[in-house]
Amino acid sequence: MDRLPHEKGFHVSWDQLHRDARALAWRLQGHGPEDGGWRAVVAITRGGMAPAMIVARELDIRTVDTISVKSYDHQSQSAPRILKSPDAALVGDGTGVLIVDDLVDTGRTLEVVRAAMPRAHVATIYAKPQGRAQVDTFVTEVSQDTWIFFPWDMALQYVEPYRGRD
Repeated sequence: MDRLPHEKGFHVSWDQLHRDARALAWRLQGHGPEDGGWRAVVAITRGGMAPAMIVARELDIRTVDTISVKSYDHQSQSAPRILKSPDAALVGDGTGVLIVDDLVDTGRTLEVVRAAMPRAHVATIYAKPQGRAQVDTFVTEVSQDTWIFFPWDMALQYVEPYRGRD
């Protein structure tokens, strides 16, 4: 029997996301091409926005922009396409630019982003094996069949005990 997504789920709280985004910033500290610094952060919407904000804060990067790529219709994947690009004068070919996302899964979204900014440094918090080659820096690798539940995907609610009742 195939597992449902929640059966091999990795639940990420806001606290955990914050800690992991800070860990990502620490890995990136001093590794930018401009005397160790970065010119700008480009967040991949929507999942990359919270991590990008934390990374920008930790590394004191004041210039932040976004790139929007659509590769899903509900839960079915389609060919990724850019819906909104960052300021071309700001990012150029990506030199000195840090691209941040929450997760790389298959790598298809990052292929499109890398084509638009080939010299940028791509950083994600989580990486799955299939897309790992598209990422320069990441914090945690998870298996390809793990479903990550981000805090913006969840709500607090009562859960029945696993065994028995009160």
